[in-house]
Amino acid sequence: MDEKLRKRIQDRKHDGSLRVLTQNQSEIDFFSNDYLGLAKEKFPGSSIQGGSSGSRLLSGNSVAAIECEHRLAKFFDADSALLFNSGYDANLGFISAVAQRGDFILYDEYVHASIRDGIRLSNAKAYSFKHNDCDDLKRQLKGINGTVYIIVESLYSMDGDMAPMRSIQALSNDFGAYLIVDEAHACGVYGDEGRGIIHAREMQNEVFCRIVTFGKAYGFHGATILCSKELKEYLINFSRPFIYSTALPAESYVSIIQRVNYKSIRERQIKLHKNIEEFRKGITNYTFLSEVNAPIQVLEFDEKKALMRLVDKMLKVGIYTKPILPPTVPTGSYRIRLCIHSFNSREEIDLLKACLT
Repeated sequence: MDEKLRKRIQDRKHDGSLRVLTQNQSEIDFFSNDYLGLAKEKFPGSSIQGGSSGSRLLSGNSVAAIECEHRLAKFFDADSALLFNSGYDANLGFISAVAQRGDFILYDEYVHASIRDGIRLSNAKAYSFKHNDCDDLKRQLKGINGTVYIIVESLYSMDGDMAPMRSIQALSNDFGAYLIVDEAHACGVYGDEGRGIIHAREMQNEVFCRIVTFGKAYGFHGATILCSKELKEYLINFSRPFIYSTALPAESYVSIIQRVNYKSIRERQIKLHKNIEEFRKGITNYTFLSEVNAPIQVLEFDEKKALMRLVDKMLKVGIYTKPILPPTVPTGSYRIRLCIHSFNSREEIDLLKACLT
């Protein structure tokens, strides 16, 4: 971890202001935000009692939260895990807390809005590099003297392509930069039991941190930052979305672990990738933006009219989708984003392909 970050933690310890996660041992509550007592109410259909009554640094910490982080760290082969209420919160909270004045951030031009917003809230100077272009990244690294954070996604949501992770990691090593990887769209889909692209390539010990969200393949909500114990301690003390957000209800932590460890993950992964291969087979009338067999399949068009004709054609047979237009994608680019699932039937895939012929 960069020395400036370590010093901030040491300063907190020295002046006695270090934040730590504790559990409420008292039966008498005069400090939580549970004004109507609903956090203690067990609702019909709920497997355990529990809402949340405050941030985790106040009254919202729980055995379920601590156990969830422990099990996530073990599952994803990380030193520690810190849970956030969403992937947006995780990216916003991480980047805005870690990047300091005088630091530099180099980020892929196609990173998610939550990363961009985190960058805006940081005090660091930030520059984008061309999408998946290691030559451009290297050129910019050569011109920087100071602490550098490189931010990429392992699988990009609007393009369906993967980052050249080994090349990017090699550059981060060569230039002493800290590599941050958002695995929102990769975990659950890739790697042993869904551990993601970084783990599949045995790079989990070669990155500064990974961000995993549970709102994509896991079909839930919440997110975790996988990092060192030292970095987790830093985030607990300086990440504002973590410090000032009401914690997830206890049942959410149980649900997260149930989904991450779901017994049929492997079976569903296999079915998903078979469906992706089946979908891509034999389509010649349209150009795929990426050659990767990812659940996100993107078709690109030269003109808006052609895109809208396809959208209308799909709607007529009951396939709902929306066109992707600028500024979400670069000016002059028109796209349709198709997400393939493990539960899509052969008949559904054939119907989709018929629209593309």
